[in-house]
Amino acid sequence: MPKNTRCRVKICGITSVHDAQLAADAGADYAGVLVDVAASERSRSTAQAVEIAKGSPIPTVLLLYNRTTADICDAVAQINPFAVQLLAQEPPQQVETLKREVQCQLWKSVYLPAGSRENVDVRAVRAEMDAYRDAGADFLLFDTVDMSLEKPRYGGTGKTCDWHLAGELIAESPLPVFFAGGIRPENVRAAIETMRPHGIDLCSGVEASKGIKDERKLAQLMGEVQKTS
Repeated sequence: MPKNTRCRVKICGITSVHDAQLAADAGADYAGVLVDVAASERSRSTAQAVEIAKGSPIPTVLLLYNRTTADICDAVAQINPFAVQLLAQEPPQQVETLKREVQCQLWKSVYLPAGSRENVDVRAVRAEMDAYRDAGADFLLFDTVDMSLEKPRYGGTGKTCDWHLAGELIAESPLPVFFAGGIRPENVRAAIETMRPHGIDLCSGVEASKGIKDERKLAQLMGEVQKTS
């Protein structure tokens, strides 16, 4: 992120037009809506996502997990989002196909293991970033995978990876990078100053309860973000 440029903010897990309005009023740039993601309590139906996208004052990012190309194209046609964020292990070939098929931006999640840098295959992450750039992705989003569970949990862990390593990868990234994973108002300033991402992405860090955003926490978050520009 260039100096004197405000870090962009995506508030994820938006479940209503009301919460999209709260995010917009606080100064956030994007509203993230999960659609038919079975593992998330914040997931919405396609019909609900249509209403949120129509009513949101800020651009909507549609989050999809492990969907076919046809399903993604259908969701985009119905919801008309600003961008689609692919959350699973979608191959670069699928991104390349989608780039030809949809008229919105494509964002791709890239996962870094929680904990220290010794847990990260840096060469593999760099290759993954380059492959998605070559496929036509517009943005990358670093999130955390929790490998300590019986089944790995990709994103939504509330845990953090090694910020210094993430900052190194962001600095050399071929695409702008959003950062997610354990971000909250209390640590967002340190996160931005350490990693200098294009944007930050958070969900539970600004909630009053699961799926319900907190106006006070949103204001606190954006106040801290403004201090970093």
